[in-house]
Amino acid sequence: MVSNGEAGLKESCGVFGVFSPNKQVSALIFDGLYTLQHRGQEAAGMAVSDGQTITVIKDVGLVSNVFDERTLLSLEGSLGIGHTRYSTTGASNWRNAQPTYRPLGVAGFALAHNGNLTNAIQLAEQAGMLPGMVTTDSDVLAELISKKFLEHETNNDPLITAFKEVYPLAKGAFSIVAMDEKRLIGIRDPKGIRPLSLGKFKDPDFGWVLASETPALDIVNAHYLRDIEPGEMIVIDDTGPTSYRLFEQSEIDPKLCIFEFVYFARPDAKLYSVEVHDARRRMGQLLARTAPVDADMVMGVPESGVPAAEGYAFESGIPYGQGLVKNRYIGRTFIDPAPDARERAVRRKLNPLKENIKDKRLIVVDDSFVRGTTSKTLVAILREAGAKEVHLRFSSPAFKWPCFYGIDVPSREELMASSVEPDKLADILGADSVAFLSLDDLVKAIGIDENKFCKACLTGNYPVAVD
Repeated sequence: MVSNGEAGLKESCGVFGVFSPNKQVSALIFDGLYTLQHRGQEAAGMAVSDGQTITVIKDVGLVSNVFDERTLLSLEGSLGIGHTRYSTTGASNWRNAQPTYRPLGVAGFALAHNGNLTNAIQLAEQAGMLPGMVTTDSDVLAELISKKFLEHETNNDPLITAFKEVYPLAKGAFSIVAMDEKRLIGIRDPKGIRPLSLGKFKDPDFGWVLASETPALDIVNAHYLRDIEPGEMIVIDDTGPTSYRLFEQSEIDPKLCIFEFVYFARPDAKLYSVEVHDARRRMGQLLARTAPVDADMVMGVPESGVPAAEGYAFESGIPYGQGLVKNRYIGRTFIDPAPDARERAVRRKLNPLKENIKDKRLIVVDDSFVRGTTSKTLVAILREAGAKEVHLRFSSPAFKWPCFYGIDVPSREELMASSVEPDKLADILGADSVAFLSLDDLVKAIGIDENKFCKACLTGNYPVAVD
């Protein structure tokens, strides 16, 4: 999934794991990570076990840059995990690429993390890490687990004991895949803010899969069984999965990030058993009912704005058309935080279809509105191409509050809608009108109880306390 990056929305990683006693898993992990590339484009890595040794290969870059056929063939083993990274904490360099590894026990353990901890500094202090040692919250978790492992080394299973002690201490958002030489482990925080699914290979002899999104199960020919539940740890070995509850029942309160439906997840993903593409079409339909305008054409901003634009066109009866061509070889527009750099990136990525646009009144549907820089550039591009009118419609409410659980929205001052009244936005952006889907209609389009979502970026109500 690639959008116009309005905003610089960035999610914090994709995770994938395979336990398959009868197969070499490196190629499967590669396919899974490739499917999850949209969740992290800064670095990629995998750890694979042959039963006696864990080998980790990771580097900065896309999955296809980090791994080639020779590398995959060298990673022999039937158990492994993988990670695609976008950094919410720690610099984008080799050291901070994942999986993170520690050489303990028979072959050590590796883990990969999607999310963001709100108490990483406190956990680092418990692990005995000096401030200069702390580079990522994933590394903090690995270090604290190592410390607990050594404390329980004489126990029957020091690694699982360490996991059981460490993860109830963690606050914030975390979906984890981890492994030692013989087991695959999946963990989800008690709010379930970031997704994690369990799948099984269709061939009964091939084993099990963990993935951030269900399309990564499809690509390796596994079928979706269920989500890892909030607060659950699942351990998979030769006997199959075993489930553990790491948190008190009073702490379990499902709060999946609502922007997984709006923007982050692939359209072919299923969350809460709801297909994302269908939910996005319904968002567009409801947007057409609540924010109608007389126009000649409805167009979507590639790619995650397109399903909502199709829904808007269907509901309004206004023809749907293409107005922008996306350069598939340009990365997301939020990589450079400087506004002028984002503007240049938008112009490199999106080029107008002038004959479709000229002299037309356009309804332009996008998925989200954060900083506003991209929307302003987009309106300018369409005006330059000859559009008579440009009406911006967003299939979600505007961001007004920063996220501390794994989305890169660091301060309220950067969020235009937090300080500008809605009726002033059109003038600032150069549009004829601007309208947003309401939070009630967003929840209605998804069709799931609103209490099962984290909506902090829209409401300022944080389900996990932030220091």
